[in-house]
Amino acid sequence: MVRIGTVVMGASDVRRAAEFWKAALGLVEREPAEEDWVVLVPAGGSGAGLALGLSDTPVQEVPRVHLDLYTEEQDAEVDRLIALGAVRVDWELYPDDPDFVVLADTEGNRFCVIDTTHG
Repeated sequence: MVRIGTVVMGASDVRRAAEFWKAALGLVEREPAEEDWVVLVPAGGSGAGLALGLSDTPVQEVPRVHLDLYTEEQDAEVDRLIALGAVRVDWELYPDDPDFVVLADTEGNRFCVIDTTHG
């Protein structure tokens, strides 16, 4: 059996992206970051990690793979993530009565904040 160990995302500024995701998700560096690579892991030791690798590939407007962040306090979490440097994405594909908000990290990588209390 296999499991997801690390999700890998590209970043034009690995250190800036690492600071955002460490603050956003409470992650820590597995080992000291390099200019072109870092692996972040849960501070508590269990769960998937997030690796950031230097990339000059443009961000996809509608990414095929993205992170879904689950919360019971969507508004507060969206505000917190924006304060950390995320931005709201003008998303034209929202369904009626969505349970998610689309944001982009400091590198433009899109992710969703999912309201787990939404019907």
